[in-house]
Formats: sequence, C-alpha cells, structure tokens
Amino acid sequence: MSLDYVKFTPGFGKFMPKEYRDMVEHGPFGKKVTVSQMGSFKEILEEHPMCAGCAMTLFIRLAIISFPNPEDTITVGTAGCGRLALSQAAIPFVYGNYGDTNGVASGLSRGLRLRFGDKPKDVVVLAGDGGLADIGFSQVLHSWFRKEKFTTIMLDNEVYGNTGGQESGMTNRGAVLKMAPLGKKFEKMDMVQMAKVAGCAYVATVVPNNPRRVESVIKKAVLIAREVGPTYIQAYTSCNIEYAIPTDKVMEDAKNVENDRYQFTEFITDDAKQYLADRYGYREFQAKPAAAAVPQK
Repeated sequence: MSLDYVKFTPGFGKFMPKEYRDMVEHGPFGKKVTVSQMGSFKEILEEHPMCAGCAMTLFIRLAIISFPNPEDTITVGTAGCGRLALSQAAIPFVYGNYGDTNGVASGLSRGLRLRFGDKPKDVVVLAGDGGLADIGFSQVLHSWFRKEKFTTIMLDNEVYGNTGGQESGMTNRGAVLKMAPLGKKFEKMDMVQMAKVAGCAYVATVVPNNPRRVESVIKKAVLIAREVGPTYIQAYTSCNIEYAIPTDKVMEDAKNVENDRYQFTEFITDDAKQYLADRYGYREFQAKPAAAAVPQK
C-alpha cells in the first residue's frame, strides 16, 4: 500500500492486463480527484455483484473516491452486503470476522504507525448496522474509548439485508420486515450520541444523494483520524430489496428520509477544528445573516 506499490516494474508495463494499465495510467492514485470528476477517470471500484439500484454501492463508490490518499488506505469490513463491493475495489481490503472489525482495525492502525512512522497510512472500517451496532457493538465502542486513530463508517440500511430481513438495532421502531412480522418493538439505537460520549473527534450523519457533502465528511473524518482521534460517519444506505423500494425511486427515498429523520449533522471537537485549520486551511462554515426586512411603503 503505497504509490510505488501500484506502479509498474520498469519494462513490465506492456505485459500487464489492460485493466491494470488503465488503473495505473488513468486512476486516482497519487492524484487529487473529486466526486464532481466521476466518469472522467478510472475508478478504484467499478464492477461489483450488488443489487441493481443499491444505495450502499453508490455510497461506497463515493467514499472511496473521497479518500485523501487511496494508495495509502486499507479498508476493513465484515459479513454483509458492503463487503461484496469492497472486496472488488483496487485497494487492500481486510475481512474481519463478524463483530471484530474495530479490533482488527485497531491492531492494523497501530502496526502501520510502528512500521511507517509519520507517513500517513489510513485505516477505514466500512460495515453495516448489524456488524457495528449489534454484533460488533462492544469492539466499536471500546475502540472509541481507547481513542484508536481510524475512521468507522456505518452503512446503515436499517436491516439485516444479506440474510433475509431480520431487524437490527438500527431498524426504526414499528418497522415490519420479513423476519420481524410483528414490527420492531424498540427504538433505533442512537449511535451518533454514543460516538460523541465515547470521545470521537468527528461525527457526521449523511445520505448518498449529496455527493459533495459525502466527499467533505469522508475527507474530514479520515484526516482527523490520522492525528486527533477516532471518527464516525453514519450513512443512510437503504436496502431497496428488503424495504421494497423501486430501483428508480432509491434516490427519491434517500431525499425523503433525509428530510424526515436523517438530516445532515456534523460534530467536530475544538482540537479537530484546530488541526484541520493548521494543516489543511479548514474554515468552519458560517451561515450568512438573514437580510433585513425592507419596510413596506
């Protein structure tokens, strides 16, 4: 995992598969690309076996484009839909057993810091609500309390979509699913608040239908995790199969859910703000004051 790793050995380039040559010559490694340039460069994730219209796939695609240094990034995942796409991406992916993603990421992050010193090597956990809020909850929370320096991204489809539609801790109260025919009887877990209490330096909620916003939160989360502390992003990525959302209505559903119960939120500690300002020129958004009312004549 470095820029040198993806380059050709001198004299061997012409023997490499076309897909590999395209990635080296036209991919994002060592370059600064943005989501607004999608379609103009070779992406790290292109082919995958996910369902048609899957919002999770779009989010993962946007997230990978947004990594500050994709050639220096390792993703960690577990059982669930997300790993089907992550394992097809042209960056290292580590498959953790169900429940231990953040334990694996903790060891990986510490080992990379010992091996490479001050060279940035980013570790990003991308897993579903079952893997992080239910089965992996203990390791997620303890990694935050230990202030492990990596980013955790929850792909929140609010259901166990990979195993037939069981409710998860992130399913909304009252939701009726194939394997929860009487409706969920408990509230959705407040992982955002728990992340703040546990000491995450950056916490955000986001939906995939605003690519520039997704890019902004991913970059900030990964950069802050390098030096300041753990970061957490919770992304609404609907399961159009289990919630019976027509393929052409997936983005409309994301917009409706954003307006209803998944508004964009962003929490950033003062230390993290200062770090971003000093190292990357970050300036906090300031809303313009409302214009004064013009008196009626």
